[in-house]
Amino acid sequence: MQIPIIDLKESLLSDNDRDADKLRVELRAQKTFYLNVMSSPGSGKTSCILRTLEQLGKTFRCGVMEADIDSDVDADTVSRTGAKVIQLHTGGMCHLDAGMTREGLQQLDAAGLDLVILENVGNLVCPAEFDTGAALNMMILSVPEGHDKPLKYPLVFQVCDVMVINKIDVLPYFDFDMDKVTEYAKKRNPNIRIFPISAKTGEGVDALAQWLAQTIQNWKEKEELMQ
Repeated sequence: MQIPIIDLKESLLSDNDRDADKLRVELRAQKTFYLNVMSSPGSGKTSCILRTLEQLGKTFRCGVMEADIDSDVDADTVSRTGAKVIQLHTGGMCHLDAGMTREGLQQLDAAGLDLVILENVGNLVCPAEFDTGAALNMMILSVPEGHDKPLKYPLVFQVCDVMVINKIDVLPYFDFDMDKVTEYAKKRNPNIRIFPISAKTGEGVDALAQWLAQTIQNWKEKEELMQ
């Protein structure tokens, strides 16, 4: 007798992908642009988000969802910018899926916001596997992590539209090759946009913020034409 084998992970991911597509439709209807930010711990996600909010908060009504296994340290920091913020505790899970994201968006009352940023759980593996329904996926790679990360963690670079290279202020102190990281990232995703920045000094942040603002505006105009 042949024993049936069920791939639970494949089934789980398929269900999540369908839910993520539904969430994208819902967010388009309410004209809320949703940005999913992924990275490893310590890359400077929160600092990058703070710098970005300084720029985008002048034009857009912004909200932030902070996802962590525990604590509310990052949410407390972001709340000082004046942006709406909610802390999401995953209870030990290393990622968010579309259902968790929808619940967070409802609690944030995102319907009145132009832009919602999710600071996903610090991890280069699990978050990349689960579509959260975002309009744009961005990953942050810091200089101290090394330029070979696209070779070691291919999926996150494949699913992300944007790579931010943070902490360029410490480039003189690390063996980090900007040309190689660009080559490796483009190998995984030829269309990925790359922005070298320093969240500490502000270098490069204007270019990133301006590109994001234009991307959000183009998205909104496209949605208006489709309605």
